[in-house]
Amino acid sequence: MEEASQQASHGDLVLTAVNGGATSCSIEPCVLESWRRCIDAFEMDPEIRREATFVERADLELRREKYCNLTKIAKLEMTNLFQQISGSGCSILLTDDEGVVLNYVGDPLFTTAAASTGLNPGAIWSEEIQGTNGMGTCLVEKRPLVIHRNEHFLTKNTGLTCSAAPIFDPAGRVAGVLDASSESRMAQQHTVVLVNMSAQLIENRLFVCEMRDQFLLRFHSRPEFVSTLGEGVIAFSPSGEIKAANRSALFQLDLDDLDAVRGRTLEDLFNVHLDEALNQARTTGGHPQTLHETRHRRRFYGTFQTPMDEAGRTVHTQPVVTRSTPSSSPLERLEFGDARMRRNIHRASKLLERDIPLLILGETGTGKDMFAKAAHQASSRRHKPYVAVNCASIPETLIESELFGYQPGAFTGASREGSRGKIVQAHGGTLFLDEIGDMPLQLQARLLRVLEEREVIPLGGETPVNVDIRLISATHQDLQARVDEGSFREDLFYRLHGISLVMPPLREREDRRALIHHLLEEEAGGPGRVQVNDDALALLDGFEWPGNIRQLRNVLRTLVGLSDHGVIGLGDLPDEMFGGESPEPGDGGRPSSPLDIAERDAIIREMEAAHWNVTRVASKLSLSRNTLYRKMKRFGIRPPR
Repeated sequence: MEEASQQASHGDLVLTAVNGGATSCSIEPCVLESWRRCIDAFEMDPEIRREATFVERADLELRREKYCNLTKIAKLEMTNLFQQISGSGCSILLTDDEGVVLNYVGDPLFTTAAASTGLNPGAIWSEEIQGTNGMGTCLVEKRPLVIHRNEHFLTKNTGLTCSAAPIFDPAGRVAGVLDASSESRMAQQHTVVLVNMSAQLIENRLFVCEMRDQFLLRFHSRPEFVSTLGEGVIAFSPSGEIKAANRSALFQLDLDDLDAVRGRTLEDLFNVHLDEALNQARTTGGHPQTLHETRHRRRFYGTFQTPMDEAGRTVHTQPVVTRSTPSSSPLERLEFGDARMRRNIHRASKLLERDIPLLILGETGTGKDMFAKAAHQASSRRHKPYVAVNCASIPETLIESELFGYQPGAFTGASREGSRGKIVQAHGGTLFLDEIGDMPLQLQARLLRVLEEREVIPLGGETPVNVDIRLISATHQDLQARVDEGSFREDLFYRLHGISLVMPPLREREDRRALIHHLLEEEAGGPGRVQVNDDALALLDGFEWPGNIRQLRNVLRTLVGLSDHGVIGLGDLPDEMFGGESPEPGDGGRPSSPLDIAERDAIIREMEAAHWNVTRVASKLSLSRNTLYRKMKRFGIRPPR
């Protein structure tokens, strides 16, 4: 009688909730939807006492054979999971995509109950057969969930608590479900967390196993998380076509589903050339490489893995033949998301192998020399000399001999051996003439002749020396204005001006934050060694940087050297970033108007109360952080050291 009463009460609960009764609001939405499916689609009665349904033994073996990779990989993880929650009376089950139990690891305390409820290999736990339950409802919902006791549709299953998580195959389809079932009266949320973690481990290993004949990119936004549970994995063919991606990869790249990447190429997603990726797979030995994704320019770290056979041995694919045009990766490493830099890199890359002089323009410190060196390293001349000459730093009396060389005894004080000169030293490689606008007028004619005739006559000599050079020039000056005033030869200007690229000043670049992180890593000697907190980063990002990248690098180098705990905060930043010589809280800026004085004092009070948390104070004062920083700079307000 008691059992009949319980059955009736559970059946009433289900029917009342499905019909919109008062109890429906207390039922989880996914459970309520499942109950409706059971009644409307499957025409089930919650009080029916049907026996467990099993597939034939031969059918079970065929299913196990079909999912052999899944069952082999899951076996060890099911045992590990069982050991983690042993003593709780749980059984660990693995089903296929139709809810048929393939494997079972049971707690002896629960074995009898499991057998009576049909928690055995071969049992079918789809919703259509068993109503709302952990495994069957998880197959429908495609997400981790708990079905606790009375949330089951069938009364006979209300003694169970089931924690289930889906396992997806490389194609993005649900391959099966991992489930922990018990007779616990408590809905143990920690159990579903452990089940979900185990399911993800199985899923990642299944992905690597079934994609072993493809190249793999394993990546994460933090290098230490590569090859861990949270890593993203992308499988791609030797031609670069993406074949599959795991869920973590899609999540990290902000992609909705596999259709967003399937059929695209690796180069569509990341700033890496295919031949470089394939060569890294063979040579880097698992060391994470820095990557930037193409949509938002976010930084990741990844390792490339070669195809494997079933025994886990490397498949010897055809060696990668380096393309006839050189890799532009050294240039691409200078781009972190700024549109103008991206355009400069694209244009320079297309002209690397053409005899077209490159003229780099821009303010002092914008990275003209780095760009020139990267262009050399990206070209087929990268194994030949790269010779840089700063035309503004060499005394006018010596620049001719420095550039063109001289014969022994050519002038008083000349070396007995003579000198080849910078132009001849650069033979076969690249000559970089920095600050070309400062070259003396009388030497410009000689340089023009070298460029036209490709030969150099050293001082004191008569025999010309043939040279093969790629010329890159740079200046912060307006060369056209110098031509107009007669201090720069017009014919040389047009000979140098094959293509001109303007390096944007740091204050105008769109990728300042990414650049700050990159330079900080370089100065700290690796990722994660020194970090900058959000407030300090925002001030670094918003600073004008009159000295551009050179000034930023020097500031970061100093901050790294002074850092005691590996974190840079507002109090560590130099005084000039706050607009004063050395202002102290409450003693800087010295505004004169009563309104400014009151505003300054109010900001200092709020900052001290919030322990100099700029984000919190900006929110309280209804200001943007940038506005608050400007006011701090204007009033000479800075945090205590």
